[in-house]
Amino acid sequence: MAKYLDNWKLILALCLTLGLAPYFPEPHIWGKIKWIRGGAVGMGAIDWFDFVLHGFPWVLLLRLIIKSIP
Repeated sequence: MAKYLDNWKLILALCLTLGLAPYFPEPHIWGKIKWIRGGAVGMGAIDWFDFVLHGFPWVLLLRLIIKSIP
């Protein structure tokens, strides 16, 4: 399992697909972040799950970046 979590190509592919989809009119994760910054008014459990789902690839990318710093 660790070989998948340390695979740069896989993590970048996840960020560009699941992490940003759908792309139009703005990346989905960006809309969720703006919603949360605005107070998360009206966000239900499914919206929080959606935020975690689309945000997880970015967390993995951040983990890889931090891990690669000597």
